[in-house]
Amino acid sequence: MKKIVGTRGSKLALTQTQWVICELEKHHPDIIFEIQVIKTKGDIIQDRPLDKIGEKGLFTKEIEEKLLSKEIDLAVHSMKDMPSSLPEGLKFSYVPKREDARDILVLNKGYQSLEDLPQGARIGTGSKRRRYQLLKHRPDLCIEPIRGNVDTRIRKMKEEALDGIVLAAAGLHRLGLNEVISCYLPVDMLLPSPAQGALAIEVRKDDQETEQLLEPLHDLVTEVQIKAERAFLHAINGGCHMPVGAYCSVHEETIMLHALYGDGEGKKLLFMSEEGTVSQAEEIGRTLANKMLKEFKGDER
Repeated sequence: MKKIVGTRGSKLALTQTQWVICELEKHHPDIIFEIQVIKTKGDIIQDRPLDKIGEKGLFTKEIEEKLLSKEIDLAVHSMKDMPSSLPEGLKFSYVPKREDARDILVLNKGYQSLEDLPQGARIGTGSKRRRYQLLKHRPDLCIEPIRGNVDTRIRKMKEEALDGIVLAAAGLHRLGLNEVISCYLPVDMLLPSPAQGALAIEVRKDDQETEQLLEPLHDLVTEVQIKAERAFLHAINGGCHMPVGAYCSVHEETIMLHALYGDGEGKKLLFMSEEGTVSQAEEIGRTLANKMLKEFKGDER
């Protein structure tokens, strides 16, 4: 039996997909897993910020189309790239154990921390979530727009003489680039994107055979975190136009969801939290989103 796995063509996307395949091969040595690389709109358009392209599913739509047409059997994505709603006929399968959810700084010129940076230091990021949280801690920073894969961003940092860039820890860990990390940004300083560090394995709803193959990869703690964070994302209706962050911590049967929501200009940022039980993960995500939207709209009056 052969299963075709769809993915983007970046080094990180291929590394993540190869990891999933290696794990599946341990449990299903009789199945051949073959990678099909698919270019997405977000990969093709590199000269504009994500919020200026103006479309959800920038890194997923073309892959999902091939999944729906049965040209591929499953797709591996970074969960944080996934829109809050999936196309009809598709679903997330079992969720593997999450990598580190934090953001990190890669710094130039021997700097070691955010506090180390001089006044007016130039930091590269294309994310409003990262931009506005950094400016909350260091209003003097000059935030420069930057896009591209990990290697491209590190190269641009040097070419453009930036003092540093912000990246997701998970990507660097998976690529074996821990040595370039200058410092980790704790979630209470910089809330990550909802589901950052987690992988999304997408399948067709009617393909139970493929889904059953993925069951050995399942991680219960990650499932709870993703349920809470993505329920928040869906209810807040967040996209790349607004700064949105969320992180769910799990302690036995208790969870705490921390979230960020703001306007597109960064003039208004709300930080709120909601506590509950593991079984209430999705409900807590929706509840927190509704509270934040209510307060956000109330502030606008």
